[in-house]
Amino acid sequence: MSEAPRAPGPPSRGRERSTGDVPCYAALDLGTNNCRLLIATPSASGFRVVEAYSRIVRLGEGLTQSGRLSDQAMERALAALKVSGEKVRRRRVVKFRAIATQACRMAANGQAFVNRVANETGVRLQIISPQEEARLSVAGCLNLLDDRYEAALVVDVGGGSTELSWVDLKAAQPGAQPPVRAWLSVPIGVVTLAERFPEGEVATEGWFRQMVDHVKDQIGAFRRADPMRPVFEADRAHLVGTSGAITSLAGLHLNLPRYDRNRVDGIWMHREECEAAAGRLLAMSSAERAAQACIGPDRADLVLAGAAILQAVQELWPCNRVRVADRGLREGILLSLMAERGVRRRRKRRRGRTASRAAA
Repeated sequence: MSEAPRAPGPPSRGRERSTGDVPCYAALDLGTNNCRLLIATPSASGFRVVEAYSRIVRLGEGLTQSGRLSDQAMERALAALKVSGEKVRRRRVVKFRAIATQACRMAANGQAFVNRVANETGVRLQIISPQEEARLSVAGCLNLLDDRYEAALVVDVGGGSTELSWVDLKAAQPGAQPPVRAWLSVPIGVVTLAERFPEGEVATEGWFRQMVDHVKDQIGAFRRADPMRPVFEADRAHLVGTSGAITSLAGLHLNLPRYDRNRVDGIWMHREECEAAAGRLLAMSSAERAAQACIGPDRADLVLAGAAILQAVQELWPCNRVRVADRGLREGILLSLMAERGVRRRRKRRRGRTASRAAA
């Protein structure tokens, strides 16, 4: 197969305010590790980003041991959500959707925390199902699906869970989202995996292998996607990897002096290149990983867990090409909100024309 093209240019990420009557939309994703906000206006190519905000809050820290969100984790998340709420109000957003994922799904006090967030910040979080999380991840990555392949596997690696969606590109209809033939959510993300397998003084290949095999055990029993396996075995499919850990791997692979979304989003990596980047990380100490511009101290103890999840998927669903996505849930939410408003406007125009004809 010839070299696949780069993705269409990513949405521009300037920080200027919107002007005129162009409406602003906002999407917030509160995950197990990150709180991420995106505010955008519609454009011909999708949307134009007006403002982006992201903070690592580690909401799920210690959750696998206690079953509850800790007071410190909730305070960190609340601080980020207060900032996000202020940004949304300042931009006079017309539609805003805020979601919470695995940490709030799993925690015994997850709903109580969501109620507290609404009272203290005005942000009304919705705890979404794993299926909805997978659907939004695919919607956010549509521009990265290469229709010269027959199938794609979208892998969304979060802090507390990983969603996998097997997409049938052969059955795609013009202008429509290609069908998802199977999807799976496993309660393993970079935070939960790193907590289950503490790194110790030195990262070793045996320790890394333990993480890979643990993830494979969780995913390998899933059989609903088996009808698509021949396409992967014939290398007529590709992966799409969306997560901070995978974009960090790509930045390391590119030897970037600082993280550059325009260089990372949409690039292709071969499987051997993913494994080589993981090998480089294994050879580093935690301090050396923290010093890497595309990793930093907040991800130094998590990036190898992300690499292990990616490698587990690649071993179970072999194909040579991975497309790296610096996009996902928030982008899927924004596109859904804009599409809903467009449908309502078209219905309103049709009703207006019908009323005019009746009056005539």
